[in-house]
Amino acid sequence: MTDPILRLADIDKIFTGVHALSDVSMRIEPGEVHALLGENGAGKSTLIKVITGVYSLDGGNMWLDGKPFTPKSSSDAQAHGVSTVYQEVNLIPTMSVASNLFLERQPRRFGLINWKSVHDQSIDLLKRLKLDIDVEKPLGSYSIAVQQLVAIARALALKAKILILDEPTASLDSREAKILFDLMRELKSQGIAIIFVTHFLDQVYEVSDRITVLRNGMHVATHLTKELTQLDLVSLMLGKAFDKSAGMQKHTQAHHDIPYLDVEGIGKKRVLDPISLKVHTGEVLGLAGLLGSGRSETVNLIFGAIRSDQGKIKINGHSCHIHSPRQAIRQGLGFCPEDRRHDGLVGELSVRENIILALQAKRGWLKPVSEAQQHKIADDMIKQLGIVTPDAEKPAGQLSGGNQQKVILARWLAANPNLLILDEPTRGIDIGAHAEIVALIRRLCEEQGMALLVVSSELDEVVSISDRILVLRERHQAAELEGEQVNQQRIIEAIAS
Repeated sequence: MTDPILRLADIDKIFTGVHALSDVSMRIEPGEVHALLGENGAGKSTLIKVITGVYSLDGGNMWLDGKPFTPKSSSDAQAHGVSTVYQEVNLIPTMSVASNLFLERQPRRFGLINWKSVHDQSIDLLKRLKLDIDVEKPLGSYSIAVQQLVAIARALALKAKILILDEPTASLDSREAKILFDLMRELKSQGIAIIFVTHFLDQVYEVSDRITVLRNGMHVATHLTKELTQLDLVSLMLGKAFDKSAGMQKHTQAHHDIPYLDVEGIGKKRVLDPISLKVHTGEVLGLAGLLGSGRSETVNLIFGAIRSDQGKIKINGHSCHIHSPRQAIRQGLGFCPEDRRHDGLVGELSVRENIILALQAKRGWLKPVSEAQQHKIADDMIKQLGIVTPDAEKPAGQLSGGNQQKVILARWLAANPNLLILDEPTRGIDIGAHAEIVALIRRLCEEQGMALLVVSSELDEVVSISDRILVLRERHQAAELEGEQVNQQRIIEAIAS
């Protein structure tokens, strides 16, 4: 084995008493593509920020080329040959390609910028990457893929020894991703090490040499890519080893002639491949898949929070157009988003004001909900859902995470939707609130006949609450499970297939 260009030993990072990284060790070899994988919260972003000097170490050591490495900032890391290219290109789109390549370090002559040298060096640099573009055109006039290649070229101009690519293909189509992979192989041949962060497993197997998996801030495993099956990789990421005979509990399927929600081929270029699904009255359809599989994008497209460019939707057998959340609400849909603090809850408003928002939107602002009605609805919902608050006038942002989630649920229940979409309804809440919300989901389905579409990254949760499960993989539909197929093993197999 060659000496590593970068070695990490027992890395710790602590935020307000919480270990974001704990005893993480890994080796990066020259001329390899090393995939860094893990689910949301695994510690990937924190580790990258430690390596690039954005965060300081709280424990452990790093060595670069065999010498102690403690970068004080991202620019310090770049000066030592460690550069990062993010999904969102951090360059200036209105400036020329050449100006971006040599931003803040233009060659000078007699104290003035030597623009001819900038032009010539830019062409030479891009030739090294086999990229033939006009370096005098604004960077923003090119595709995202080309902009990322320019960002990589800038890193090479800074004499990068290690290139960190953080979700570089998230906004690329398959043709553009291939261009990037060809470049990665070229850089490998030049001895440059690449740390590749992605959620797309097929891409990991196409381009990487080794894989390191993080989970809950800890190093789980490092394997040669060719020696690790996708099924084993997914098991490492999720922390579950599966027995093919396990989890074969019986799930019933709702049988109705006409589904309440019928989605056919809905999608959006660069966001989600066409997805089709049906949800019946009195049924829970679960959406499962790894982070980045397209779960949240699917429900946002259905609810009109992201505008689709293909497909059609039927409600109760009738075609309808949903291009905004307002239209979705008026069609009888409700939506509890994944990020309740930023997209769901209005923390400055009272519990009462938060609860009546969806009902008011459904009625229209020319038909205001009276203050007396507001108080009655809020009090009823607080009692029904067991929201712990001194009164309905307390700012919702001051409640616990579990009670904030209940306030958002109360908002949509007050609007009396026919179909409720729940995106990660139990994320970040305590065990007691988790159990209450899971029980509520089943109660809404079984006792009130509501149709529910539930996104969850917790396999045991999505299996326990769903009548059917749609499994997504890398932005497309991988499998639909029903009856005895609804178990964790079948989900894992669909994700890894």
